[in-house]
Amino acid sequence: MFNKDYYLEMKSGLKSKIRFPEDKPEENLDSTLKALWYSAIGKPISAQEAARLPIPDLSEKQFQILNELLKLRMNNTPLAHITGRQNFMGIELKSDNRALIPRKETEILGTKALEFANILSCTRSKVNIIDVCCGSGNLGIALAHYNPQVHVFASDLLEEATELANENISLLNLKNQVNTFAGDMFEPYESNNFYGEMDLVVCNPPYISTSKAKHLSKEVHVNEPVHAFDGGMLGLKIIQKLIKESPKFLVPKGWLLFEVGAGQSEFIIKLCKSTKLYDIVKTHPDENGYPRVIYARKK
Repeated sequence: MFNKDYYLEMKSGLKSKIRFPEDKPEENLDSTLKALWYSAIGKPISAQEAARLPIPDLSEKQFQILNELLKLRMNNTPLAHITGRQNFMGIELKSDNRALIPRKETEILGTKALEFANILSCTRSKVNIIDVCCGSGNLGIALAHYNPQVHVFASDLLEEATELANENISLLNLKNQVNTFAGDMFEPYESNNFYGEMDLVVCNPPYISTSKAKHLSKEVHVNEPVHAFDGGMLGLKIIQKLIKESPKFLVPKGWLLFEVGAGQSEFIIKLCKSTKLYDIVKTHPDENGYPRVIYARKK
């Protein structure tokens, strides 16, 4: 049997063999090895979940599986794709190459959107939300999971992403609260059923410029959908459309909330104000004080 002592020995030998992505701070040597260790015994969990759990014993066969999984990770296969799990806002979700792996930074947007949803649910029985560019469904699913009055309409350009989102919806038993649509941006919502009916529009858009997207790490570029990162020449193609079209679907004084890249907020605030469609435009910072979420209220 391979036990905790062997785990510590392996951990020491792997210190210089695995690169840890800066945009996934929950992944370190301990959480990565633990997550792979649990996958080897047939219990897929995320790095975040694995970090808090004890080390189980491995059989000889399970140890062989662990070594194969370690080879994948050392060859830059994302940990979430090996384990098939990623944690977002405390929720374990399925993850694979059909959609962007949810990042910790997007939890800033999720937490702010949940704050709005919770306030709104105090005065109404149902809070309607559109989640554009939903990917694996993490944002809308988290809002529905933590607030039973939330009803989410989630869409993504790629049908395979919405298939993954549906698997996560089923995993968390949220079919009565979250519906998915495949289509470009607001295309699935162009009807009177949605015009002026949404309390919130939320989005984690691609906001990296095309030139920078080409130089993302191999781990990202090879394994995750490029369209989830590439925001066009200036990184603003999707964001401009989001700002312009969201009010059509929002109730009066409804809110648009979306994530932005570092250094983009000042220009995007000007974009929001120049449309004259919003009467309040504000930012919410990350832990370092940099604006990472913009929220704007429809007039």
